[in-house]
Amino acid sequence: MAAPMLCWWCFGRRWVLACIDGGSRHGRGAAIGFTSSRKRGQTSVAQQPLITSQKSRKGEHEWAAVVGLEIHAQISSNSKLFSGSRVHFAAPPNSLVSFFDASLPGTLPVLNRRCVEAAVMTGLALNCHINKKSLFDRKHYFYADLPAGYQITQQRLPIAVNGSLAYSVCVGKKPSRVITKTVRIKQIQLEQDSGKSLHDELRSQTLIDLNRAGVGLLEVVLEPDMSCGEEAATAVRELQLILQALGTSRANMAEGQLRVDANVSVHHPGEPLGVRTEVKNLNSAKFLAKAIDSEIERQIHELENGREILNETRSFDYKLGCTMPMRDKEGKQDYRFMPEPNLPPLLLYDTESLPSGTDPQQVINIDWIRERLPELPSETRERLIQQYGMLPEQSFALLNEVGLLEFFQNVIKETRAEPKKVTSWVLNIFLGFLKQQNLAVNESPVTPSSLAELLNLLDRKAISSTAAKQVFEELWRSEGKTPSQIVSEKQLELMQDQEALEQACHTVMEGHPQVVMDVKRGNPRAINKLIGLVRKATLSRADPTAIKEILERKLSP
Repeated sequence: MAAPMLCWWCFGRRWVLACIDGGSRHGRGAAIGFTSSRKRGQTSVAQQPLITSQKSRKGEHEWAAVVGLEIHAQISSNSKLFSGSRVHFAAPPNSLVSFFDASLPGTLPVLNRRCVEAAVMTGLALNCHINKKSLFDRKHYFYADLPAGYQITQQRLPIAVNGSLAYSVCVGKKPSRVITKTVRIKQIQLEQDSGKSLHDELRSQTLIDLNRAGVGLLEVVLEPDMSCGEEAATAVRELQLILQALGTSRANMAEGQLRVDANVSVHHPGEPLGVRTEVKNLNSAKFLAKAIDSEIERQIHELENGREILNETRSFDYKLGCTMPMRDKEGKQDYRFMPEPNLPPLLLYDTESLPSGTDPQQVINIDWIRERLPELPSETRERLIQQYGMLPEQSFALLNEVGLLEFFQNVIKETRAEPKKVTSWVLNIFLGFLKQQNLAVNESPVTPSSLAELLNLLDRKAISSTAAKQVFEELWRSEGKTPSQIVSEKQLELMQDQEALEQACHTVMEGHPQVVMDVKRGNPRAINKLIGLVRKATLSRADPTAIKEILERKLSP
């Protein structure tokens, strides 16, 4: 499977960055990247400008970037991976620590069934081969927040291997054009999380909180099939949605439940891969994309100036917008992997291999889990497009905002309005207000029932579109009032008195004879001006369609 490449070209003083597909999956030369208008000699916070020699060989300005990811997702479980300690975010420091978590002598690990089921479910959703036999290993390294001096993981034989993750990128000026790309998954393994070091610079000391020590993690290793920050961020977002749909992880990056390490290198196409660097602990999709693109640009800058790329670990400084060195990997650390002596091999079964008479509570059946997989995000988007006639980008928007799809579906259940109108209101009006106030969907003062009632009033032409937006603004400000109450209080109902509307049209025509003459001379815009004047005279309570019918009848020869 050929990996797509990120290529930089220099045309005069303009640098162009584009993701170029290798040709095996999505057609030859499909560009899905972006353009950088940075000029030579122009400085930036992140890096100095790219500098090249005047006499450059052919192809010297062409670069390909390779990006791979290691993603750690915290498993949604009531207890830790090998102990009965509770898992709870923001608990008081060291309040959720068992003897095993603190690595006291004589304590033994007991594998959490829920964590194993979560790993199998995630592997199946990501098209992985589930190993019926997997092994646990000890990974040795010293750090203060790792009491045992080793981490229990699955280095040699993980629970799931050889999967794939499909993600879609909207490209071009038309957002509806969607390209689907695929990244290979090398493996998914179970492992323990470490504790947390709290650095107090004021007192020059570091405190250790072991609440997180021993929490179950899924490490998902993505092959280096990506080539820019946007691709990596989109793939991580798709994985996040899958984990949330499965319920295997809440995957809340703000709470550290989804952490990403990015491996980045650049090389000239056709030449061996370059030396890679690892950018650690990226905890948002936005910073992930920025960190990767910044690191690609830094490496190109270094190589163009005759310097070497070090095999090192780096961090991303979001304030400066660039990566910073943490430690080098020249002397590769020996983790001294060894089999975990206190845990036997993990054995899984399918329907064919399940021994007869076995207690289902004592084994894990892969096929039983497969049959209970929920609808995945890609399937949900396809259903929304087919069922409600949405555009692809609208289905992406509904899923990408936490809780928005559920809000939309609740509105649909309670309104008679057309699905396309509901989609427009939820994505344009409702989501717009959320963004302005920086609120989550569950913090909205407008409930699905209130929006459904408002759309019902609009659907039966009880109010105009302008009045509906005014009612929505009032709903946002005044919790407790219904749309009908606001319409009544503000007198926003459309005029039902046909004679009064006829009289309003007649009055406007008499007061604006020049506009009437323009209409009769064939000016198509003049009648719109008359409609606006009538709406203004009726305080926007008249239906524009009804006004137009009356005016056309009165103006006809």
